[in-house]
Amino acid sequence: MDWIKNFSNKNTVWTVTFDKLPTTFDTFKDLPEAVLKEPYHTGALLIASLCLWNTDKDLAIEMINFLKGPQQLSPYDIQFISERLRNKEYLPYSYFEGSTPKNGYTPSKPYTIKLSTVPTSFDEKGYAKLYLQSSGADSLRPVQLRQRPSSKEWFLWEQMLLSDIRIPISEDLWA
Repeated sequence: MDWIKNFSNKNTVWTVTFDKLPTTFDTFKDLPEAVLKEPYHTGALLIASLCLWNTDKDLAIEMINFLKGPQQLSPYDIQFISERLRNKEYLPYSYFEGSTPKNGYTPSKPYTIKLSTVPTSFDEKGYAKLYLQSSGADSLRPVQLRQRPSSKEWFLWEQMLLSDIRIPISEDLWA
């Protein structure tokens, strides 16, 4: 927990990079970030999971449940995510570097996500609130993580990443 003390009084930005996004549960669990020992790894893996929602919802749910640890997604959570991502498959991609409304939220490769802290990110013991920037929004969006003391793993507690963003802009307005 000493590293939390080092970051609790200032803004810090972490960068997580994926060469490619996981397309199976095994490739997801094999990622080095999947040990969940750092809160920013869990936050980044959430974005990778959400990218699959519209193509393989069951796999995305399995991945997010892994990130949630002992507290699985509720039927309400699943319905909420489904409604927020309906016809907005681009939304999770907006958190990757290089994505813009003008390029249809197509991220640069490798896939890079930046997660930030603020001075209050670690104020509540056992919790971390990190912030991500969507290229389609003006303000940062939070994701809250909770640490399991027995294993020191960071699990997804709450996310507020799925609010509307600017719709993708077609180069040809008549397309």
